[in-house]
Amino acid sequence: MIFADDMTRRAALHFLCTGTLLMTTLSATTPAEAAASPSFAVTTPIHIHSASLRVRDLALMTDFYHTVIGMEIISRNAAETVLGKDGMPLFYLTAKPMDEPDDKRTAGLFHTAFLMPSRKDLGEWLIHAVRNKIPFTGFADHLVSEALYLDDPEGNGIEVYADRSPLRWTWTNNLIDMATDPLDLDNLVEGLPMEAHPPYVAPSGFRIGHVHLRVGNVAKAEDFYIGTAGLELTQRVQNSASFLANGRYHHHIGANIWQSRNAGIRSDKMLGLDFLAFSVAEPLMDGLRSRLKERGTDFHEQGDMVEALDPWGTRVRFIPAA
Repeated sequence: MIFADDMTRRAALHFLCTGTLLMTTLSATTPAEAAASPSFAVTTPIHIHSASLRVRDLALMTDFYHTVIGMEIISRNAAETVLGKDGMPLFYLTAKPMDEPDDKRTAGLFHTAFLMPSRKDLGEWLIHAVRNKIPFTGFADHLVSEALYLDDPEGNGIEVYADRSPLRWTWTNNLIDMATDPLDLDNLVEGLPMEAHPPYVAPSGFRIGHVHLRVGNVAKAEDFYIGTAGLELTQRVQNSASFLANGRYHHHIGANIWQSRNAGIRSDKMLGLDFLAFSVAEPLMDGLRSRLKERGTDFHEQGDMVEALDPWGTRVRFIPAA
């Protein structure tokens, strides 16, 4: 996880205890940030479509993602809940009460990253979370984005973030400049109303911007998600993490070995990540199928959808864009 420094923690604690805004002169909001939209992340030819978790307590997890994260319940039964926004399914919860607990030393989910349409939306969600005493695991300014980190009730990692305008991103030798700097929480909520407006509903345009994975080997992750899935390397942190994307986004996939170095095939009876899905522009689907065949990757087709297994047995779906 990415943790806030002591100053940021003190600011957050003051914010929680007093319910007042701390005015600051640091990094004032720019018009570009105020009007930021997540559309860039989800309109590249390949981008995140949805993700799915295997959960022990379906009712508890449904309530969390609905009331805390703010997604609408699209469908629900005793075995599965489908959540999303704007009528689009984004997140699937499947009841698996007999599964073994997730183990962070194995391959699996590091976090699901929910992308807010604007910086203002991120600030409003922060106020909602603090008002409801939601514990955070960290905060970070990544240069390309501002991010809040937390866990769901079963320990699955979550990032809630907003992108800065791509016009402000910088690239060096085709790698994007990112960092893990302290996040100015006070500036993020400056000028926003502090009154509670329950129930919280995620704003229109809310989507999954990226999925960050625990993997056993970074080179193998790059080989699959670049060589097979069709993404491109956008940044690498030594040999411990890679960031991959399509269409010059900062990353649609993160892959790290921080807790899971040399992990093997993930158990198919383990809570946590069940599958992740990409939306793929129709003209790219034939190339994807050819690469899967050439590489001998385990995959099958169901209608127009293609499902493959990554090197750790994670199910990865490729869904033609509507």
